[in-house]
Amino acid sequence: MKTGIKVGDAMTEQPIVMKPSDTLVKCAQNMAEHKISAVLFKQEDKLRGILTDKDIVRKLVAENKNPLMLKASEVMNTNLYTTTPDEDIFEALSKMGKFDVNHLPVVSGQELLGLLTVKDILKIEPQLFEMLVDKFEIKEEERKPIHKIGKREGLCEACGDYAEELIDHDGANVCVKCQV
Repeated sequence: MKTGIKVGDAMTEQPIVMKPSDTLVKCAQNMAEHKISAVLFKQEDKLRGILTDKDIVRKLVAENKNPLMLKASEVMNTNLYTTTPDEDIFEALSKMGKFDVNHLPVVSGQELLGLLTVKDILKIEPQLFEMLVDKFEIKEEERKPIHKIGKREGLCEACGDYAEELIDHDGANVCVKCQV
């Protein structure tokens, strides 16, 4: 499903960019000051990584590591999933769901142009929320009302159309006509 809205129209054009040698405390302070959930890292004009608030919780707090003693390079994700400014935001959101990320650096070749977040997309196209909901993992789902409904509705992962009933077909949620 194409929205006609390009990543370049929705992205944050001036994301916070830091150096991998910066301390985690400095990174967290920047995130708090700017009210953001991720910072990017460049070194020698090349994108090197991303650090999110989720990384701080899961890689530091949960593992009882001292952030005062660590540099960003020791925690940041260097396996980056990126998008281009010409990609449709629907495709970018699909990529976010597939790789379980909420942020995609926007690049053209080796040049960092911006950062696209789930919030950026949903602010512009709130109806894409349904697509995102299918990717959420819900703890104890079997005891919650959503499980008792019996049928799932949302966007078909094959054709992108909204369907009142989605079927699991080879690990994808598809409408009845795309099931074949």
